[in-house]
Amino acid sequence: MPDQGKEAQEPEHECDTPEVESLTEEDVAEFESATSKPRNIQVSDEMLKGLQRELTDYKDKYLRLLADGENSRKRLQKERQEITRYAVESLIVDFLHPLDNLENALRFAQDMSEDVKTWAYGFQMILAQFKDVLAQNGIVAIESLGKPFSPHDHEAVEMIATSQEPPGTIIEECVRGYRLGERTIRPARVKVAKSIKENTEPKE
Repeated sequence: MPDQGKEAQEPEHECDTPEVESLTEEDVAEFESATSKPRNIQVSDEMLKGLQRELTDYKDKYLRLLADGENSRKRLQKERQEITRYAVESLIVDFLHPLDNLENALRFAQDMSEDVKTWAYGFQMILAQFKDVLAQNGIVAIESLGKPFSPHDHEAVEMIATSQEPPGTIIEECVRGYRLGERTIRPARVKVAKSIKENTEPKE
């Protein structure tokens, strides 16, 4: 039997560990330069033309979408302005009816008593203030008496045969018209002169 105190025999050959060489800065720089070089990619003329066509198509689509978006924005802005202007004009037209009644009532104040004339003077000042507010916002009355009839500014309620005024001349104003800037918001209701037709039929 082998002796218990005898040490185990060591292996005759030990595993040799390979030595790793350290990289120098020159080796790292050479590796980076080798990997960073762009590779040459061969592109045929047909592929290049196809890419150019696609680029042109995408560019046209982008410009078309950009123009459509701009047109939509302008259209919405215009519609919003039209709605706002229509609402303001409707409110102003409704406001003009009581103003007409007040103005018509003050026409008869000269034939009343002194107390009524005093009250009428105060209401005339209020009426003048209303007209000043309208004028400050670009709303002015249309001068119609003695003017030629215009279908844009006037609405004929009656034709009166007369020889004192040329045909088509406004001789009476029933309801005053108003204009907002260059736009007529309420045409004036007027009576228009017409020529007197002479009786040319032979007498029996």
